[in-house]
Amino acid sequence: MTDIFDVIADGTRRDILQLLLRRSNEGDAGTSVSQIVADLGISQPTVSKHLKVLRESELVSVREDGQRRFYSLAVEPLEAVDDWLVPFLIDAYGDEAPDIAYPGQPLPDGAAHAAEVVGRAAASAKHVVTAALKRLGS
Repeated sequence: MTDIFDVIADGTRRDILQLLLRRSNEGDAGTSVSQIVADLGISQPTVSKHLKVLRESELVSVREDGQRRFYSLAVEPLEAVDDWLVPFLIDAYGDEAPDIAYPGQPLPDGAAHAAEVVGRAAASAKHVVTAALKRLGS
């Protein structure tokens, strides 16, 4: 499997992923190649080439309907990026980490605050444990 960082390093693939995220938030059950071509203004062969890489890295899933294929975002592989990035944010910002805008449905205020507190605590605990294990292993 291709390294996830190599896959998302390409700007066109990031554009496709952002488009699929936006369309899924709008309730679409999948986006066709022709819709991606029209929305991004890039050629069909280029879109198909990038979708193949995204499919192989399991960042998108595909649903076939006759001759047409509909692509949807699969976020699970991006957890590796999140796991790698969070310790840097914690080290750089501590409790003052900036809020990350997410275009999904907003949570009620109480739930959003609870999710933020739990998320930061979990990330911080993971970072502390990882750092301690590295020190023990050295």
